[in-house]
Amino acid sequence: MTARFTLQGGGAIDFSPDRVIIAGYTGRNQEETRAHIRELEKQGIPTPAEIPAIFRTTLDRLTTDSEIEVVGDHTAGEAEVVLLVTGGDLWIAIGSDHTDRKLETIDIPASKQVCPKPVSAQVWRYADVRERWDGLVLRSWVGDSGREVTYQEGRMAALLRPEDLLALLRRRLGDAVDNAAIYTGTIPLIGGKFAHKPFFTAELYDDATGRTLACAYRVRAVETPS
Repeated sequence: MTARFTLQGGGAIDFSPDRVIIAGYTGRNQEETRAHIRELEKQGIPTPAEIPAIFRTTLDRLTTDSEIEVVGDHTAGEAEVVLLVTGGDLWIAIGSDHTDRKLETIDIPASKQVCPKPVSAQVWRYADVRERWDGLVLRSWVGDSGREVTYQEGRMAALLRPEDLLALLRRRLGDAVDNAAIYTGTIPLIGGKFAHKPFFTAELYDDATGRTLACAYRVRAVETPS
């Protein structure tokens, strides 16, 4: 995949990632992270062998499209900051780790692979928001016809900072981190249950400037023979 991402305020970058990496359970507070794991266990999702957990998907899963196709009615998104690591620069996008939640109870890597991974077409330069990173708001909404119900909301202070996550990933993956698109983990769901809705919106909000990165998409289930 080669995509042109626009920089808020002007300019653009062309990015051709070599790989897509999905990091999970990346909370700074390990007690809260383990509480989230227990929350997922109640929905049948296995406990990871190591945290943060690291998964991979093929490059064709990454998309900036406003509509994605999935099989079945048991998929759901989660709002995540996406790091675009290119050369000496680090860019910030917002995306969704859309996952097959039924398959996730059996095979987590496969559940990540079978669904597209939406990402915003707009980016920020990390250096421009580094000093106020912890105060940025990560949130999402779901709905039957649009942005109707708040699904997630919290500050980025709840998750590992980008430089800390990258250092951890480099220790475990080495050079595989270079020129990668990296989903950085999410915050708990409001109410703790997945919502399998056709519309999903993820947002990263900077209340110091009023700027927003958004990724909104519609989920279309492919009909399968009975």
